[in-house]
Amino acid sequence: QVQLVESGGGLVQSGGSLRLSCAASGSFESINSMAWYRQAPGKQRELVAVVTNGGSTNYADSVKGRFTISRDNAKNTVLLQMNSLKPEDTAVYKCNAAVTISSFLTGSATYAFWGPGTQVTVSP
Repeated sequence: QVQLVESGGGLVQSGGSLRLSCAASGSFESINSMAWYRQAPGKQRELVAVVTNGGSTNYADSVKGRFTISRDNAKNTVLLQMNSLKPEDTAVYKCNAAVTISSFLTGSATYAFWGPGTQVTVSP
């Protein structure tokens, strides 16, 4: 019903920048929050940044001042601008969206959807 597709990952040197993009498509009533998570090998998944449909944002302490999350509600996309990248930012980054779907049988309900992920590698 809902598909999330990320793009923009890759290999960059320490101090460099990357911009991740995630586009949502499918049949849904609305998208509430959109977020980026990441998971490095051997580590737990962590929330990187989140933006509500009203534009409020929140960031992990480790990325504050370096990453910026934004969204285009008309295009159902969320962006993550990553500056001053560090080797410890290396991870698979996944897009997450809280999506409200309406159906005749179930009414309106909100579900979490995930993209497949995109690799970000920061070399020393």
